[in-house]
Amino acid sequence: MLTRLPYTLLWILALPLVLLRLAWRARHQPAYLRHVGERFGRYRTRAPVGVIWVHAVSVGETRAAEPLVRALLAEWPEHSVLLTHMTPTGRDTSKTLFRDEPRVLRAYLPYDLGCFAHAFLRHFRPLFGVVMETELWPNLLAACRRRRIPVMLANARLSERSARRYARLPALTALTLKALAAIGAQTAADAARLAQLGARRVTVTGNLKFDIAPPAPLLALGRSLRERIGARPVLLAASTREGEEALLLDAFARLAPPAALLLLVPRHPQRFDEVAALASARGLALQRRSADDAVRADTRVLLGDSMGEMFAYYAAADVALIGGSWLAFGGQNLIEACAVGTAVVIGPHTFNFQAVAEDAERAGAAVRARDAEAGMREALALVADPARRAQIAAAGRAFATTHQGATARSVALLTALAARREA
Repeated sequence: MLTRLPYTLLWILALPLVLLRLAWRARHQPAYLRHVGERFGRYRTRAPVGVIWVHAVSVGETRAAEPLVRALLAEWPEHSVLLTHMTPTGRDTSKTLFRDEPRVLRAYLPYDLGCFAHAFLRHFRPLFGVVMETELWPNLLAACRRRRIPVMLANARLSERSARRYARLPALTALTLKALAAIGAQTAADAARLAQLGARRVTVTGNLKFDIAPPAPLLALGRSLRERIGARPVLLAASTREGEEALLLDAFARLAPPAALLLLVPRHPQRFDEVAALASARGLALQRRSADDAVRADTRVLLGDSMGEMFAYYAAADVALIGGSWLAFGGQNLIEACAVGTAVVIGPHTFNFQAVAEDAERAGAAVRARDAEAGMREALALVADPARRAQIAAAGRAFATTHQGATARSVALLTALAARREA
């Protein structure tokens, strides 16, 4: 408790600022002001008996959790799965992914103070918990340990940069990691960094994102979108971050032939209007995917302003330039593009997906470029070389298939945890 005391005091002092930040973010996403009580451990709906809790912060973690959630529903048919989030987009993604599954519940995870954590656990009484990737909440994990609720850190990844940051608070980090009943790391390097910080019971389970199968309806939607686009080169800028769109749009305007179409999909929906303005300011004829009209022959930029359709965008594209990698954001998931069979170009900044990006390069499933302009040149070169593009696409499919199996290994760990608790 003494180790967590300064952290807890900081949370208490920060709460007014946290509320102001919610209001600030609600200017662009009003959903931030919905279900506010849940962030303080207050829930209106009655919790069912038999809950398995999975925490997925936002969109990326929620999508990564999909195969695990489906496996948990199959393994424990008498239980419900509670998905908790921190962002409205994460919550909306879970609604989209599990719209036909009544046993999937969703809520916001409360802020990390002991009173809120205990209120959350009293209300839902989970059999066990799963926290996705890098979310470590010291007070919540301490409350779970006190109530003998085992928690697993699944799909765990820890870059060298993040490890250095955690190492600045060695006592708190070690205490928090030791509160976990199990850790399923994506790679041996992730496992080693976690162990160095004090983690116990670390197993290399692999990356759950390899187990996400491209949904047939989205692949069909992608084919339909491509038919509406017509016989034109289609370059996809996928999950782009602030500052990257300007670089890619400038490179596209300078280098791409008039027939080429840039399918531009920003990572965050609150930036759709901002990105549309960037394209229009460069004199590039723009259409929005949400308009659902036929794509005009003179359209140069199609803005992917929809949620949950990334697989369709990959299926409609010839080449995908993966966002988050053109500026120092650490990259985004390239596995979905590989699974669909879309040739991949990545930038220099992939530290959040280091192992996946390097393995994809070695497998011939991705090409790396030094900056956005070089990436656009590489993408256009692939468009002009169908044989090389097909070779990269085939390597991508093989790469995605070879690394599957993390879901089964994670469920095996969780089954053992549940058995130990019931014993």
